[in-house]
Amino acid sequence: MSKRRNHDAGFKARVALEAVKGERTVSELAAEYGVHPTMIHQWC
Repeated sequence: MSKRRNHDAGFKARVALEAVKGERTVSELAAEYGVHPTMIHQWC
């Protein structure tokens, strides 16, 4: 069983900002950063 990861505010802000820009899809960002797409939507 793996431990849940805690992401710092800077990481969340960076990923959310890229998602808001709309240059890449949320799915592409999720694959690159290793997080679930739902998490990115919650951070935005």
